[in-house]
Amino acid sequence: MSARPASDGITPLQQMVASCSGAILTSLLVTPLDVVKIRLQAQKNPFPKGKCFVYCNGLMDHICVCENGNSKAWYKAPGHFNGTLDAVIKIARSEGVKALWSGLPPTLVMAVPATVIYFTCYDQLCAVLRVKMGDRAQEAPLLAGAIARVGSATVISPLELIRTKLQSQKQSYGELTYCIRLAVQTEGWLSLWRGLGPTLLRDVPFSAMYWYNYEKSKSWLCERYNTRDPTLTITFISGALSGSIASIVTLPFDVVKTRRQVELGELQAKNMLGQVSSSTFSVMSRIVAHDGFSGLFAGFFPRLIKVAPACAIMISTYEFGKAFFRKHNRERILGPLQTGDT
Repeated sequence: MSARPASDGITPLQQMVASCSGAILTSLLVTPLDVVKIRLQAQKNPFPKGKCFVYCNGLMDHICVCENGNSKAWYKAPGHFNGTLDAVIKIARSEGVKALWSGLPPTLVMAVPATVIYFTCYDQLCAVLRVKMGDRAQEAPLLAGAIARVGSATVISPLELIRTKLQSQKQSYGELTYCIRLAVQTEGWLSLWRGLGPTLLRDVPFSAMYWYNYEKSKSWLCERYNTRDPTLTITFISGALSGSIASIVTLPFDVVKTRRQVELGELQAKNMLGQVSSSTFSVMSRIVAHDGFSGLFAGFFPRLIKVAPACAIMISTYEFGKAFFRKHNRERILGPLQTGDT
């Protein structure tokens, strides 16, 4: 027996397929920008072994640890670049076009499921909350976005911790299982969610603002252009605009989260966890003490040009996929009726 379409005309499985397609397309289009950024960083300040850097595939930020003794890693490949465009051309020519997507496959193992959980949960929650909240239904995206992000981040956080440990210490799965069991015995189950706090501090407000502004701007643009169903252009513009606003407001949390992720990754690589306080407040205090309050707003433009297109591509692809399935379901229902009438 097939699943019945949800209130918006598509099933949860179809929502999952649409979000999966959007996640893969977003990562394919956005990853080359981050690969080039990392290569430019490595050119300016070569990464020593044990050093961590942030790798973004357009869906999630991942901590990568420079592998001990691995001089052939993609981020250590030789090259002299004079800017982003020059780096794209030289990498493609000398290393092949595939090099622009270096390091992508391992990160997709977690990023795609996390995105599928997030988008599907949002749509399901939003549909329920719109009914339950009655006169305040317009605030449903705010609450649904926040809850969906908490759920997806909580599920993925232990997996990301395990991935970083595997990469930094080259452990077998047997050794890793022992380390996880030992950590749980000594520090409790919550040790598997180390670093979740700063992630939620950034991602929950981001998601709440993003979905609220997205739904508002999408409705406004539909009214302005007198269309019932949002077009690809409307969803793209709404996604870029709402993503930009949310990224600007949550920038200090992003700076703290990134710094804490890097510190935890480097301490984990050296088996020194717990020797330096890595609470959100202590990280924020160190940033302010070293760089002043302006340090909390570092990387404003790079974050904006990364987040805005990623949000626009992801949501417009997702909405396109949902529209495709909605039309498919409608035709499947109307087809037998039309045949019966003739």
